[in-house]
Amino acid sequence: MPNILVTGTNGQLGSEIKELSVNYKYNFFFTDRDTLDITDQRSINEFISINNINTIINCAAYTAVDKAESEQSLADNVNHQAVKYLAQISKEKNINLIHISTDYVFDGKNYKPYSEDDKTNPNGVYGKTKLDGEKALQKINPKNSIIIRTSWVYSSYGNNFVKTMLRLGKEKKQLAVIYDQVGAPTYAGDLAKTILEIVPNIENEKTEIYNYSNEGVLSWYDFAKEIMRMAKLDCTINPIETKEYLALNADAPVPKGKVEHPTTAPRPHYSLLNKSKIKNTFHTSIPFWKDSLDVCLKKMGERR
Repeated sequence: MPNILVTGTNGQLGSEIKELSVNYKYNFFFTDRDTLDITDQRSINEFISINNINTIINCAAYTAVDKAESEQSLADNVNHQAVKYLAQISKEKNINLIHISTDYVFDGKNYKPYSEDDKTNPNGVYGKTKLDGEKALQKINPKNSIIIRTSWVYSSYGNNFVKTMLRLGKEKKQLAVIYDQVGAPTYAGDLAKTILEIVPNIENEKTEIYNYSNEGVLSWYDFAKEIMRMAKLDCTINPIETKEYLALNADAPVPKGKVEHPTTAPRPHYSLLNKSKIKNTFHTSIPFWKDSLDVCLKKMGERR
């Protein structure tokens, strides 16, 4: 029976994995920053040795995209150095490693869905540190290690675009939401299920990269419109260009996309991911984004 270490348990993905864990005959060890400091190599080695860990699912990340511009060292410690430590002990002890990464490793200037082999070119510190983590893992190259890049993550847990839209939709009569940023959301519950299903099927000699998001393509404007429709909130969603966003809609969340503001980190405009590889390799079935949004809203008691 696999002894699985899940880092970043209090995050959206980690919380979804924890919820689903009761359905799987694995022995889970759920940790957060208070119970395991993954930026401390000695702590990682001790925890893994004591608990005989043979699989790691690394959901931990520094995800404050704007703050990363001024907290570069902290972002690098979590997104890069910690991944290097996990990779090193995974190679030393023959541990399977699943590491979660992001669409932010790309610059968002593509014209077709990004494949795993497309050239990376992060725009800001967050994306760069995540890419550095990927590169460290690939360089150390433990057997049976994979990287899963994902985008626009939301869940019934934590803070995310869906929750913010629901809150603002109840407070305001209209909102301006960006329409010139394209991608696909990822319901963390779907990704969690996929990860747990592929755990026993990972078998590769070199680090492999896979893309995962829900099926479909949309803008943040489309996403917000559908949230309001499903929740039956009387809030008009108006399309707005990225460059106008902060000036006209300062109370709304800052979604992924470059906003022309001196304190805001640049974000990719185009984040669509090609998911053929993960579907073909693991026979993964990926739900359509509207179906997953429906599931999440029902779980939150917000579907009307």
